[in-house]
Amino acid sequence: MPSLQQVTILGATGTIGVNTLDVISQHPHRFEVFALTANQNVDALFNQCQKFNPRYAVMLQEQAAERLSVKLKQAGSATEVLNGLSALEFVSAHKDVDAVMAAIVGSAGLKPSIAAAKAGKRILLANKETLVMAGSLFMQAVEVGGATLLPIDSEHNAIFQVMPHDKRKNLEDGGVKKILLTASGGPFRKASGEELKRVTVKQALHHPNWVMGPKITIDSATLMNKGLEVIEAHWLFNASAKQIEVVVHPQSVIHSMVEYVDGSVLAQLGNPDMRTPIAYALGYPDRLQSGVSSLDLFKIARLDFEAPDTLQFPCLRLAFDALKVGGNAAAIMNAANEIAVEAFIKERIRFTDIPILIESVMENSQIKAVTDLEMLIKSDQESRIAAEEWVKRAS
Repeated sequence: MPSLQQVTILGATGTIGVNTLDVISQHPHRFEVFALTANQNVDALFNQCQKFNPRYAVMLQEQAAERLSVKLKQAGSATEVLNGLSALEFVSAHKDVDAVMAAIVGSAGLKPSIAAAKAGKRILLANKETLVMAGSLFMQAVEVGGATLLPIDSEHNAIFQVMPHDKRKNLEDGGVKKILLTASGGPFRKASGEELKRVTVKQALHHPNWVMGPKITIDSATLMNKGLEVIEAHWLFNASAKQIEVVVHPQSVIHSMVEYVDGSVLAQLGNPDMRTPIAYALGYPDRLQSGVSSLDLFKIARLDFEAPDTLQFPCLRLAFDALKVGGNAAAIMNAANEIAVEAFIKERIRFTDIPILIESVMENSQIKAVTDLEMLIKSDQESRIAAEEWVKRAS
C-alpha cells in the first residue's frame, strides 16, 4: 500500500485552507496533514489540529503560538507548535512534505512559497502575491528546484485544465491564440459612478457568486482581483499582455477559456466552488471526488458575456499597465492595493479612492528591474509607507 501524501497547508483557517481540509477529509487513505498554519486565529487552528493531528502547527504571531501551545497541551495533543516566518518556510520545505497548499493572503505568503519551490515540492498555489510580486524569481525557483506548480485560482486552474500541458512554455507551439480570463464583474457591475462613491464596506463584502475572505472579496469588487490574475496568467502560461483578455461572465459558470489558432475555444465549466480546483490539484493527474454538486445546465439556462468597464473599474487597467511596464511595478501596485483595501475596510477612505491611491503610488515610485527578493521586499515596504501617507492625507 502506497504511503499517504503529506500536505502542508499555509493559511489553514482561511477559505481556501478550510476547503482544502474538506477535500482531504474525503480521501483519508490518500492524504495526511503534515502542518497547518495561521496568522492569529488560535481557536480555529486548535479545532483543526484536534481533527487532523498535524505534526506541526505554525502561528505567525508569537503570542498566538503560545496560546495555541497551551490549549493543545491541555487537550493532550502531540502537535508541535512553531511561530514566525522562518517556521512557515520550515514546514514548506521539510523533507517529508509532498505537497504545499500556498493559501496565505498577502505578501506574507511569498517566502514560504519560494521555499517550497526551491525544495521541489508540489505547490498548490492560491497566493496571488507570489506571482504578482515576484513572478520571475518564483518561476525560476520552480524550474531550478524541479517543483510541480498547480494553480488553485479557479480561472488559472481552468486554463491549466484546457491547455496542452507540454506546450505551456510557448503558447504558439501549442496552437494557443489567446487566454480568456472570466470575471463575475463583482457586486457593482451595473453601478453608476455616483453609486460607487457611496458603496459601503458591507455591500462590497457581499459577492454575488463566491464565498471568499474579505481582502479578495474587495479586490473582486474593484476588479483588482482580475488584474492580479492577469499578471499571474502571464507568469503561469508565458502569455503576453496582448494574449490575455478579460471577459465579464456574471454567472461564474465558465471559469476561463483558451482560444486556439484554428478557431476552437475550450472552456472549463463547473459550479462556483473552490473545492473543484483544489481537488484537481491535489489529485493531479488523477481526478478526485470533491464534494461539489453537479452542474445543472438546465437550471442555468443562459450564459452572458460582456467587456469589462475599465473607466468605472480602473484597477484592471492599472494591472495591465504594471504588467507592460515590468520590473517592480506589479509589486508596487500590489502593496498599494493591500493598504488601500485595508483602509477602505476600516472606513478611512471611500471605495472609489482605492484605484486613485494605487495609481498615485505607482506614478510616484521608481520602477526598477527585479534583481533579488530583498529588493522586492524593499519596494513593497516603501510602497506601503507611501500608501499609508496617502490615506492619512485623505482621512
